[in-house]
Amino acid sequence: MRIVKRSLLVALLAACLHSVAQERQEYLLEKNWKFSKGEQLNAWQPGFNDAKWQKVSVPHDWAITGPFDGNNDLQNVKIVQNGEQEASLKAGRTGGLPFIGIGWYRLSFEVPGFKAGKKVALLFDGAMSNAEVYVNGKKAGNWAYGYNSFFFDVTPFLNPSGKNTLAVRLQNFEQSSRWYPGAGLYRNVHLIVTNNVHIPVWGTYITTPDVNEEKASVSLKTTIAGAGSIQDLHLQTIIVNGAGQQVAFVNTPVKSVEDPVAQEFTIQKPALWSPESPALYKAVTKVYQGSTLKDEYTTTFGIRSIEYNAGEGFLLNGKQRKFKGVCNHHDLGPLGAAINVAALRRQISLLKEMGCDAIRTSHNMPAPELVQLCDEMGMMLMVESFDEWKAPKMKNGYNKYFDEWVEKDLLNMLHHFRNNPSNIMWSIGNEVPDQSTVNGKDIAKRLQDLCHKEDPTRPVTVGMDRFDDAVKKGFAAVLDIPGFNYKPHRYPEAQAALPQGFILGTETASTVSSRGVYKFPVAFYKNKTYNDNQSSSYDLEACSWSQVPDDEFVQQDDLDYVIGEFVWTGFDYLGEPTPYDAKWPSHSSYFGIFDLAGLPKDRYYLYRSKWNTNVATLHLLPHWTWPGREGQVTPVFCYTSYPSAELFVNGKSMGRQSRNKTNNQTRYRLMWNDVKYEPGEIKVVAYDAAGKAMAEQSIKTAGVPHHIVLQSDRKQITADGKDLAYVTASIVDKDGNLCPHADNQLEFQVKGAGAFKVVANGNATSLEPFQLPRMKVFSGKLVVTVQSAGKPGNLQLQVKGKGLQPATVTIPVQ
Repeated sequence: MRIVKRSLLVALLAACLHSVAQERQEYLLEKNWKFSKGEQLNAWQPGFNDAKWQKVSVPHDWAITGPFDGNNDLQNVKIVQNGEQEASLKAGRTGGLPFIGIGWYRLSFEVPGFKAGKKVALLFDGAMSNAEVYVNGKKAGNWAYGYNSFFFDVTPFLNPSGKNTLAVRLQNFEQSSRWYPGAGLYRNVHLIVTNNVHIPVWGTYITTPDVNEEKASVSLKTTIAGAGSIQDLHLQTIIVNGAGQQVAFVNTPVKSVEDPVAQEFTIQKPALWSPESPALYKAVTKVYQGSTLKDEYTTTFGIRSIEYNAGEGFLLNGKQRKFKGVCNHHDLGPLGAAINVAALRRQISLLKEMGCDAIRTSHNMPAPELVQLCDEMGMMLMVESFDEWKAPKMKNGYNKYFDEWVEKDLLNMLHHFRNNPSNIMWSIGNEVPDQSTVNGKDIAKRLQDLCHKEDPTRPVTVGMDRFDDAVKKGFAAVLDIPGFNYKPHRYPEAQAALPQGFILGTETASTVSSRGVYKFPVAFYKNKTYNDNQSSSYDLEACSWSQVPDDEFVQQDDLDYVIGEFVWTGFDYLGEPTPYDAKWPSHSSYFGIFDLAGLPKDRYYLYRSKWNTNVATLHLLPHWTWPGREGQVTPVFCYTSYPSAELFVNGKSMGRQSRNKTNNQTRYRLMWNDVKYEPGEIKVVAYDAAGKAMAEQSIKTAGVPHHIVLQSDRKQITADGKDLAYVTASIVDKDGNLCPHADNQLEFQVKGAGAFKVVANGNATSLEPFQLPRMKVFSGKLVVTVQSAGKPGNLQLQVKGKGLQPATVTIPVQ
């Protein structure tokens, strides 16, 4: 869709001046919202007095400010999918944040360009949850599912001139989620003004039926709404490439508006979309009645082919590849559920640097900004819909809405994201208990058939955890792609039993670790807990149902019919603090390859050594500051892309190790398990296949904390009042060595063209609020997030701590 985005109230005059020249205007309803938590009688009425309500901007997550409390959504449950045999109290399952309850939003606004002959749609990218929407005291509609996008035609309710009042009531229920869902208008809200004759929201469907390097066919179907007559009605569409050059044009008389209008194009020498080269095109469609332009709508798309074949697996543009994917929940750590493009871009960039090429939107519809960024940056997507169907996991989960809403929700998801080239498959469910029910396979077929009807170009999967029931009851055989969660040892059995000819690891590993924390003795553990509520970063600890990364790597490498994996998870997220969900305080997960602050754990380098073949990886663990462990066994691991390496402790060789197939770990890690700790330095030298020394890394025993080092992820940010920079603060000794046990409290001050936004340290047990400009470091580090102002200048962040030399970083805002 062509987007003319403005903050409605701020740009009111400018919008009025341009409205006659534009057939379509889209406004972001961002600023000057009023918010109040709790039920507010008559808040839907235009004359309601909201003067004392909080003034907020949208996107807005009203629960992320806390405070953390283990009694928030305390759940007495038996988690069947985790293999639990009896119920127990789960304190941090939804993050210990106060998301339960009612929230009201109100906005007073004008609609530039609205008059007779115009239509207005109100589009919500997501609202958590059970939204009831009122315009000028009239109910425009409601939508139950908090993760889905939805829209209403609000034309009949609007005043043709003057002020309008929008009121939104949201309500979250207890025991409605297995992770932190967020609360409020946490995604964007749009107001779209068109002529009566227009292309509706998500009104185009574009496919590329035949693709090769010489030419590609493009098929476009466009829905036209509001046409009382088809006389002289015609569509003109041009296709432009990434350089803005026109590469195709079609003019089509409209013979009927009962069905979408079909247009066909041929593109010579197309630039094909892939993660390595995410080329994009735009189809600009204009609706004319005679010589009068009625609407203009832009569809961004990519030219690429996808195939899933027995014997070949997954092919992108005719080339076989395996997914190197991660699962991600929707929250953005200390920002909560409130969407932010800069935060999403940072996550995708970090994942791509690791070699990741795909994301599973676990376990719900994604924000449109995420999908757009994946299109632009080159990240494939499994777009997922539900965590529940009819059979419940949660007392107040989606099972309450399934019968009434499932088809409406699926249709919105399908229409919203079927033009995005990054989207390479649909997932209609995750670990649904319906795998075990008599009619489970029938539900799966019904939902899959709906996907096929609306988008026959993409296959459908479900993340299945009940292997025996899914296979024996016919559930797995129904699906286009049989996806299994945590079943690498049963892939051969599935391949022999199922007709598809390939298997996907829809959810893998679930290894747990805390950044910079190492436990002794070093051994494999399932569901291991410690008094400090942390997990070891030796990457040998998992859950009762899950595995360490290497166990999945082996099957991915050895079984040709396995088409890839989606690791649980890319980033730590709020809630599900397994194995500490019954032991407070613990408010976030330990599964992430990156922690809640976005800092890489050791596992990052293990995955990068395997997934990113474009760069060399050499990483040592653990740190080498262990007062009191002198003479005790302290194993040293090396994650590297080189075939062999030699370890030195204070200059003495501990021997050269080579990757080998002795066991799953020795295939992917180099390990010196008998090293005894002595203060000083450990160094690893890596060798290529010919035995030539290629790289080295060393870690020294740290002295006392001395000063702070700052490193920004951005050299410059945009002066739009939204852009973010993430600044890592590290505490080091006088020689610059990281102090791995440091837990000093730091304070932050921002001056100039920006402001402090949030801070996070990646410590799941920390109850410090993210929004205050102070926090203790964890394992020597934390990350401060700063936000640009709406005007150019320099943003200056100063970080200081008691007994430490402070540090300052300056970031241009332009």
